Amino acid sequence: MAATAKILGIAEQTLHNWIKAEREGRLTGAGTKSVSAEQMEIARLRAELARVKMERDILGKATAYFAGERE
Repeated sequence: MAATAKILGIAEQTLHNWIKAEREGRLTGAGTKSVSAEQMEIARLRAELARVKMERDILGKATAYFAGERE
């Protein structure tokens, strides 16, 4: 659920509330909008890119830290 909320760009609690409302039959939408396979792939790739950027930043900081220790 956390990964899905992150991909959608919403709080995990919001997603939880929506799921609960749907199960209880209280969820009403403004309309049905289908998500294409391409849109799903774009969302997945955006989430992966964000994760990779974070990993890159962490590795860069670690490299700088350990390079500073050797001097």
